[in-house]
Order: sequence, then structure tokens, then C-alpha cells
Amino acid sequence: MLTITDTAAEKAKEILSSEGKSEWGLKFYTAGSSCCGPSYGIDIVEEPAAGDKTLEKNGLKVFMDENTYKSLEGMNIDYIQEGEREGFVLTGGNAPSCGPSCGSSCG
Repeated sequence: MLTITDTAAEKAKEILSSEGKSEWGLKFYTAGSSCCGPSYGIDIVEEPAAGDKTLEKNGLKVFMDENTYKSLEGMNIDYIQEGEREGFVLTGGNAPSCGPSCGSSCG
């Protein structure tokens, strides 16, 4: 099961509200792959595409196609704010990680 943390849900709702799109949702999608595994993107969308799965957390709607949903199985979508590093992150499960063999192409 894919989990969205309370922190991620609240930050996403804050972002949507600041854009004047409180009733919209986030679309997660597979954006490609590298030596570290798949990479993902996020868009703000008004409604899901045909066949998208819809998840809800604390009033936030999250959409994704079947393949993206399967690749995120067992992961957590979280939001971090650590110094200059801020944004949505994937943790747990098969979350992408870069080892030393990846060099600077993954990061």
C-alpha cells in the first residue's frame, strides 16, 4: 500500500490553496529512469485521467496511473524541510537510492 504522510498532505493542500486550486489534486507519474531506478514527477491537476487510481489523505486527492501506482507500492510520500533541502520525497519500500556506482548522474 502507498502511504501519504500527514505532513505531505498538509503541505500539498497549502500549495494547492496558494495556487487558488484547493479542490484540485496532485498527479504523480513516472518521469523516466536512471541507474538509481525510476524517477517521478508531480503535477497539479483538476481531475484524474481515465483509468487513474485516486487516493485521499486528509482531504488531499492524489492521482496516478496503474504503472506508477504499482511502482510506488510499499512507499511513503512525505514532505521534508531540512535546511536548504525541501520538497516531496519517497521513502521505504523500493524508494530510489543512489549508490557510489551511480556517480553524479543520480542525485
